[in-house]
Amino acid sequence: MNERAGGGLRWAVDSALFGLAVLDAWLGFEPDWPFSTASVCVAVLALLLRRRYPYVTLALTLPTLAFSYAVVAVLIALYDVARHTRDRRVLALCSAVVAIGYAVPWPGKDDMVSAPSILVNVVYALMFGGAPAFLGQLVQARGDLSLQLKEINEARDHERELVAQTVLAKERAQLAREMHDVVSHQVSLIAVQAGVLQVSPPGPETKDIAATIRQLSVTTLDELRHMVTLLRVSGSVVTDLAPQPTLAVLPTLVANSGIEVTIEGLLHDDADAATQRAVYRTVQEALTNARKHAPGASATVQLWHNHSELGVTVTNASPTRPTLSLPSAQHGLIGLRERADLLNGTLTFGPTPDGGFRVHLCLPWHPAHFDSP
Repeated sequence: MNERAGGGLRWAVDSALFGLAVLDAWLGFEPDWPFSTASVCVAVLALLLRRRYPYVTLALTLPTLAFSYAVVAVLIALYDVARHTRDRRVLALCSAVVAIGYAVPWPGKDDMVSAPSILVNVVYALMFGGAPAFLGQLVQARGDLSLQLKEINEARDHERELVAQTVLAKERAQLAREMHDVVSHQVSLIAVQAGVLQVSPPGPETKDIAATIRQLSVTTLDELRHMVTLLRVSGSVVTDLAPQPTLAVLPTLVANSGIEVTIEGLLHDDADAATQRAVYRTVQEALTNARKHAPGASATVQLWHNHSELGVTVTNASPTRPTLSLPSAQHGLIGLRERADLLNGTLTFGPTPDGGFRVHLCLPWHPAHFDSP
């Protein structure tokens, strides 16, 4: 639609300029001058070539300066040269030729020298040769600026799209971490308890294990529903992607871990929410992995802090029972490392010499004050 409108406007402008040149040729026609009719006809018809061959058009219109008073065709041709050329020297030469052609008293046009002074003729000649050139260059600059603005807008749109894609990727990564951290703990415990139930003989312990599985299933379902609700909330409401635990519920996590865990040390009270959440998720993932890959092993959770850093170290012993075959892609540990990187901290993990496994989280900490020892 825009191309069709642009073509129609271009056709209307060409028609108007051609009509103006014809009118000027008719008004300035002098049948007594030799070659007047031929030069005027050639100049007007040459305007049909002005968009494709501007230099040829200008050359064909120049004779009218010597044999006729019709000057509109020359002005239009010079304007087209100025609008298309990028060489200022060529444009200056064309403008000078037009100005000289206008100022020189050609045979049969001696009455043009009857001006009050030569200075006035020179000024008119300069204006005659300079005005179309300046107008053509102005239109060219406008087109260049429009093209640059279009490119800038396209670049900004592309940049906004890249930013949106980056934000979406970060949100997906965060959602993946939260989904793993929130659900993996309960689901892996359900799998472990179900495996125990499968090999346990009927009895009171079987009933307790079944009750544990039911409670874990209800808790997992509640957390999934909560996450789905948060994802459906309007973007105008500031919410987090998942429940945000703190260190206050760490004893509950340890008590429900299904393995023997010892907690050592404390963290300072002024640790921010993001730091507490990172510590909680690290303990949760480490205990989940210990339960999945080291059945029967005990674990130790060491909370520590000094004047510049804080963190947690979770160490589990070697397994004492056969390991159940459970799926694992180490996404949890990768997510914990990404979480630590976002907080300018580090996460290291690896096996211990006695066959166990250790996860160590270290985060920067800048308290407002220190308690005296």
